[in-house]
Amino acid sequence: MNHTHDVTARSWLESANTPTTDFPIQNLPFAVFRRSGTQEVFRGGVAIGDQVIDLAELSRGSLLAGKALQAARAAAQPALNNFFVLGPDVWRVLRHALFALLQEGATQAGALRACLVPQKEVEYTVPARIGDYTDFYTSLDHAVNCTRLMRPDGDVSPNFRWLPIAYHGRSSTIGVSGQQFHRPMGQMLPAGAQAPVYQACAYLDYELELGIWIGQGNEAGEPVATDEAENHVFGICLLNDWSARDIQVWEMAPLGPFLAKNFATTISPWIVTLEALAPYRCAWQRPESDPQPLEYLDGPTNRKAGAIDIQLEVWLHSERACREGRDPKRLSGTSFRHQYWSVAQMVAHHTVGGCALQPGDLLGSGTISGPGEGEAGALIELAHAGARPVELGGGEQRGFLADGDTVLLRGWCERPGAVRIGFGESRGTVLPVRS
Repeated sequence: MNHTHDVTARSWLESANTPTTDFPIQNLPFAVFRRSGTQEVFRGGVAIGDQVIDLAELSRGSLLAGKALQAARAAAQPALNNFFVLGPDVWRVLRHALFALLQEGATQAGALRACLVPQKEVEYTVPARIGDYTDFYTSLDHAVNCTRLMRPDGDVSPNFRWLPIAYHGRSSTIGVSGQQFHRPMGQMLPAGAQAPVYQACAYLDYELELGIWIGQGNEAGEPVATDEAENHVFGICLLNDWSARDIQVWEMAPLGPFLAKNFATTISPWIVTLEALAPYRCAWQRPESDPQPLEYLDGPTNRKAGAIDIQLEVWLHSERACREGRDPKRLSGTSFRHQYWSVAQMVAHHTVGGCALQPGDLLGSGTISGPGEGEAGALIELAHAGARPVELGGGEQRGFLADGDTVLLRGWCERPGAVRIGFGESRGTVLPVRS
């Protein structure tokens, strides 16, 4: 916690001071953007209110110096990897410099205003070159819910409570909010059939996740300790890891999902820094009756503040609702604080065998579900594998996703004594299968 978390701090940009904005002066998340409909080069930007600070324009002026200028130039590139390499101390210097330039009463306000671009006039791209993508499976509530769809008295596999389970995904089909993708084809085994068939996915689903961006990497063979792991994390975004459930059931044994997951993953453009999330940290807890983490997955820092209270929601806007002028339907809401394994534990486990993480690598948190009714992070849970379709209004129901459906993920943090900050949204649309 430091002066950038001061609840009384205000910006000279009035849109940053509205109570409902995702991007007050206490946030300052990063993205890569350009003006819509142009052939401008994509470059790094920082959100403030309803504007984007153009870091390329800012770094050409005289408002920054020293490490802050070095950082701004690195972040002004078409991808943020070179900025990530600089590490937490330099990330912090730039964020603090921007905070000072944006604060109410700043003498350089006029010069910085010339570096602002309205968010409604920009488009975004994936903010970094993603070398590797790893998807975790770390929500006990989600795992139990899915297990009990098949076995009502079942429990998760024994390893779930001992390690953060994960598999390596496909980075080439990760897209930024606004992504549209065709319903996937694949091989599946119909109920009662003796042989599989090749056809379009019928049980298409979303997964409410967070994306964890690796900042500085580690050398091969040098594991990262749990209590040092967050020094290697730049920040967090929203992530929808779409799933073809009928393809997944047939192909996942013994190695896990393949075609069921590699056709699309949709992220929000804005990366909220761990520094901005500091006011929303909370204790990471494990029930005393559960196995406690092995030593390499434990530590006093993680125990004290390893969890983050990020509020999350899933909304669905059907093609028909959009055509008829109806609003999206809220499907569920939960918090990331319920996750069984923390961000630090995911990073530590990923590296303990010798793996080298690199700047720009992306980790998916796994589907985030909470313990209460209406806290499921996937439609398969909410609709009980299609047996209890969810009401959308206007006579529409969903057991699984239909063509034309747009799924929106939204996230924010708020608590008494802190300023609300948000993540923007992750929006993705299902198109019909290719002919």
